[in-house]
Amino acid sequence: MARRIDPYSVRLFVSAARAGSIVRAAEQEHIAPSALSRRLADLEHAFGTPLLIRSPRGVTLTEAGHMVLARGEKIDEDLQAMVREVQTQGDAVRGTVRLYANMSAVIGFLPERLRAFMADFPEVEVSLQENDTRDVIRACLDDRADVGIGVDVPVPTGLESWPFAADPLQVVLPAGHALARHKSLGFAQALEHPLIGVHQGGALDRSLHERAAALHRSFAPTVSVSSFDAVCRMVEAGLGIAVIPQSAAAAYAGNPRFVRRPLDEAWANRQLCMYALRKSPRPRAVAALIDSLGG
Repeated sequence: MARRIDPYSVRLFVSAARAGSIVRAAEQEHIAPSALSRRLADLEHAFGTPLLIRSPRGVTLTEAGHMVLARGEKIDEDLQAMVREVQTQGDAVRGTVRLYANMSAVIGFLPERLRAFMADFPEVEVSLQENDTRDVIRACLDDRADVGIGVDVPVPTGLESWPFAADPLQVVLPAGHALARHKSLGFAQALEHPLIGVHQGGALDRSLHERAAALHRSFAPTVSVSSFDAVCRMVEAGLGIAVIPQSAAAAYAGNPRFVRRPLDEAWANRQLCMYALRKSPRPRAVAALIDSLGG
């Protein structure tokens, strides 16, 4: 008799294969790594062959694993689509909404807005993942995200967009810095001093490189880190200054050890937008989240 294959285990396998790591997949799926690993072992037992090659660096697929991934992605997509279609029926607003958002939105705006949304719609679960804007938009286009939030960019074909929040760029300085006497700062002024970078290759990093090149200068951070709180710790320690969104500056540099100044450039008036695939009808939970977050 063929062993029963659990669709949830297939979903976990797909997540692990995409992430290349059991630990990262467990974080994304909100499950303990040990539990996810057991699920994958049970799935391999059900198929009667190894699907993954495990190593300290992560996981890679066997030949059988590649076959299961291709079929598993389709199975998972079909199941999720069926769930969302069923959730459009009836009058209740319920179900799960897949929300992808960039770091600025997660830090500066989403906690309070999501709390208000969940109070109004207690039967809706929001599955939130943090990604760079480029990856947020790709997730929306691939229908892996129902709603995305990122920096305002030209809307790709097939997506709709709505305003989410203004999040202008600021220069964060350690208290007592020579530039602190200015009420605002130009980017050329900031480039004269050691800089701290954030999320190398991300939307903000790419933008600052492009703006520096337009001034025939280079954006060459002394130190690059992966989060805004780490940026502010570096600034506080006197390693340099940083150009970061106002939301992050308010969250991590809002004490007397820092000075915050507006970046006096037209391009610094940074806007965040929501993105979603054009769909009709749109699931009620998704439409409710878009309306709530944009309010």
